[in-house]
Amino acid sequence: MAMVKNNTHITLGRAWNILRSAIRMLPAEDCPVRLCAGRSLAEDVLSLRNVPHYNASAMDGYAVSSESTAGATPSSPVVLEQGQFSWLNTGGVLPGAFDSVVMEEEASLAGDGSCLSVIKSLVAGENVRPIGEDVFRGQVLARAGEAVTPAAASLFATAGIPSVRVLPRPRSMYVPTGDEIIPMTDWLETEQPPAGRVGESNSLLVAGYFVRWGFPVDVAPCLPDDPEVLSSFLKEKAGEYDLILVGAGSAKGEKDHTFRVFERHGEPLFRWLLMKPGRPASAALLGGSVVVNLPGFPMSNAVILWSVVYPILQLLQRGNFDDATVVQEALGADGGEQVSLLGPHSSTPGREEWLRLKCVEIDGVKRAYPLPSGAGSLWALAETDALSLLPVESAELTRGTTVFTWFVRPVPWKERILFQGSNDPAMERLPTFVRRYGGDLVLRSVGSLAGLAALSRRECHTAAAHLLNPESGEYNTSFIEGLFQDPEEIVRLVLFFREQGLITKSGNPKRILGVEDLVREDVRIVNRQSGAGTRVLLDALLAEAGIPTDSIRGYGNLSPTHFESANRVALGFADAALGIKSVADALGLGFVPIAEEPFELVYPKEYARLKGVAALLDSLLDEDWRAVVSGMGGYRWP
Repeated sequence: MAMVKNNTHITLGRAWNILRSAIRMLPAEDCPVRLCAGRSLAEDVLSLRNVPHYNASAMDGYAVSSESTAGATPSSPVVLEQGQFSWLNTGGVLPGAFDSVVMEEEASLAGDGSCLSVIKSLVAGENVRPIGEDVFRGQVLARAGEAVTPAAASLFATAGIPSVRVLPRPRSMYVPTGDEIIPMTDWLETEQPPAGRVGESNSLLVAGYFVRWGFPVDVAPCLPDDPEVLSSFLKEKAGEYDLILVGAGSAKGEKDHTFRVFERHGEPLFRWLLMKPGRPASAALLGGSVVVNLPGFPMSNAVILWSVVYPILQLLQRGNFDDATVVQEALGADGGEQVSLLGPHSSTPGREEWLRLKCVEIDGVKRAYPLPSGAGSLWALAETDALSLLPVESAELTRGTTVFTWFVRPVPWKERILFQGSNDPAMERLPTFVRRYGGDLVLRSVGSLAGLAALSRRECHTAAAHLLNPESGEYNTSFIEGLFQDPEEIVRLVLFFREQGLITKSGNPKRILGVEDLVREDVRIVNRQSGAGTRVLLDALLAEAGIPTDSIRGYGNLSPTHFESANRVALGFADAALGIKSVADALGLGFVPIAEEPFELVYPKEYARLKGVAALLDSLLDEDWRAVVSGMGGYRWP
């Protein structure tokens, strides 16, 4: 217990040292050559045979003695009598009386086969594959630590090697736990999952990484939140598996008893890491197995797979790992490099923190912005281009700070453009069409004003806005003139007009008909963030009606997108939200029309030369995209 007490809330580096001290490498094993492709060699492989094991003809032709061809030329051929030559196919055995092969096209056989005319003088060994030409007996064919390729496996067999000594593949099992868990098969067959229940998806995450790493893993049935059931299961499997991963039950709640099971039946190694996300992880030795408690949230689960589970697999298979490269290997990243942050980031003091980054090149500089940091966000994890593990001493990172990142998928730097601006479902459908035209579009919904401001700072390639000036009744112009030094260098393109209105519950049970109804005591709204065009419109409507914002219940309850606002209405967290018709229609909600507004694309003229911008402009004219938008409802083309 003292060991665990001292190893609670520790750095990842300290956890690695604890694991190194506690885990012993598994013994190497023999693997039949027919099954060895993909395995890692435990020792050098030496050839048991010469390849080829006889002197062989390198081509179709005639075996001859090189001395007998001396002086042969096309103008003065040498004629060989029967017995002085012998026909050979490619790979045929060279008879002992001969030392070379003349190619078929450099010789001609008499019609009766009695003699052969040769037009080239040969040297000994010409056109012959001698014994051991490819591989000689005792030659090193592959070295310890190397992975066996398909070509190497074929070579081993050719060299007479029946089996090779390979590094072990640890036997691993993942055990999902939790009363709230629904097995994935049942989850996918359930039309309306009950509230409070979730699908068991972490096993797909775990199994996917094990496949990438080349290790097998079994997935156990879902276990309930019962310490006795978990204890019994772990004791049964401990002798069968080298590594057991227990999913969830890692926090401090009433049902989070996994670590208590580790304490009762095993030898705890550490509990909790100074890392965000991934803090609740723990590890122990139990009955000959290494057991690790993986947090239940997907991102926390993933980071412990990268930073703890993969190093454990390396210790079990190889006996050690390199601190400098182990995470890169776990991520499957080709390499890493520095990127510049598009905005400031506040890191939790005293903890290492994982950033999920979306990357883009702007004006020749590689930039990145963090995706949502929630430990439960699978979308952000799936969308990630690169990952960065900020050190403990990181705190406030200013805009332009460079961070080291590992790229987990290729980034089309020269084709990609970044859109920052107003959120809209029609825009969400555009990236697929942009790719059709050879570009790549990344969308970042930050609101109309924030998007224009980012474009003015050259932190994106294009933006979109629908900002109403209440005094003039004009959209966007005054904001663009205030943000850009030379508005004449900015291209403005109205993509469509869209209906804005009050989104209500289906059937509008509270009969909300206008902004005047928002002051009622029985009405609560969800609002958009400051600078969003929809927020600007709401403020203008309230001011026009003489309604102070502090009289609106829920005015400070903010949402970053139309869909999130509408979902809060659908779930009963709010009675109304100002938003667009297409979203209300998509969710089957009520809609009270208020205004029609232009949705305007904005970009600097100089960016028109970029491949991504050209592809975007082509996509806006694509009839398939326009058909999709028209089908959403609430849009009108200019």
